[in-house]
Amino acid sequence: MSHENVEVFKRFADANNRRDVEALLAELDADVEWQSAVLGSLGGEATVHRGHDGVREMLRDLYEAFSEFRVEFSEIRDLGDRVVAIGRWITRGEESGVEVTPPLASVVDFKNGKAIRVRSYLDPEEALVDAAMRD
Repeated sequence: MSHENVEVFKRFADANNRRDVEALLAELDADVEWQSAVLGSLGGEATVHRGHDGVREMLRDLYEAFSEFRVEFSEIRDLGDRVVAIGRWITRGEESGVEVTPPLASVVDFKNGKAIRVRSYLDPEEALVDAAMRD
């Protein structure tokens, strides 16, 4: 099933890039937990967003803060029930218009073909350590 998890990850990353919240949620378990490093970088806390309603709220906050928000992953590692993706996020500030492209990594755990836990990191090394520690 692990290769299928990589495909699920790619679909929800693509849905995020299209700002298609419902398509993204279709790939997530109803009780998903998502911790966004991106929101933490904006001065907020690294809050865990729970369930589809929590993810909707998180995405709304991101989409309001940035006129453009995309993720590009140059490396996706298949670890069975876990995927580690390393790349960058590309944003353009809603007010400033400035584009930034810092690193981004995600560790995503799966169960029954759905993402059940998503953790994002601004430091790919932290993501790799997290993925190794959860084994």
